Amino acid sequence: MSARGTRLGDKLLHVYTWLVIVWLSSPIAVMILFGFNDKKSKSNTTWQGFTLRWYGELFDISDLTVALRNSLVIAAVSTIVTVVIGTMLGLALGRHRFRGKGVTNFLIFAAISTPELVMGASLLSLFVSGNVPRDANTIIIAHVLFSLSFVVVTVRARVVTLDPSLEEAAKDLGATAWGTFRQVTLPSILPGVMAGAMLSFALSIDDYVVTSFVNGSTITFPLWIVGAVKTGIPPQVNVMGTLIFGIGVLIAIGNAVAARRRI
Repeated sequence: MSARGTRLGDKLLHVYTWLVIVWLSSPIAVMILFGFNDKKSKSNTTWQGFTLRWYGELFDISDLTVALRNSLVIAAVSTIVTVVIGTMLGLALGRHRFRGKGVTNFLIFAAISTPELVMGASLLSLFVSGNVPRDANTIIIAHVLFSLSFVVVTVRARVVTLDPSLEEAAKDLGATAWGTFRQVTLPSILPGVMAGAMLSFALSIDDYVVTSFVNGSTITFPLWIVGAVKTGIPPQVNVMGTLIFGIGVLIAIGNAVAARRRI
């Protein structure tokens, strides 16, 4: 291929990439924009003017505020549990050989590929057959189960790149097993742990399908939004979504900067 053809191909690839980025970002841009919409009628789907009113009245809808709080608490708790368990599993799968390792790897990736509808229905059947009351606790259990695999995969990918001689050197210098993990292993795998934590939190806070099977009377942010479609989505939903998105972006940037400084 000639140099001119190569340059043309590169330009087309760049244009295509930016088109995909714009396409994926357009729903977020619309959400942010309509958080400033001066809603004068029941509909919040047409632009009616600019206002900052909804940022000042963010928590005026009590049911929506409760739903958001439920989602944040559930996401935080499930993320903590998932990161602890997933980090240990990632270390075991990336570092050690043991009987059943192949089966464990298969189950981890099977959980990722399982449709949410199947997972939600199976968890509902489990809770009903065990007479387990469905509430925030069952939602947390469900979120841990479907996000655990993602944490395991990210941590395992980081573990397999580590140099075992660093840990051996720490032990030779008198460090205990816990001291070696805290001062050598954990800092080395921290980027993978943080990536898994962010992914787990994002999967939890925006989940609708699995949560709708196991929530009982507990309403989360996504469930409230779907229930409000018939009566009209208030602008506060767009503002809350904007703030969640903005905080997520800031955390991602901070994590990337911190990882670059460690290199």
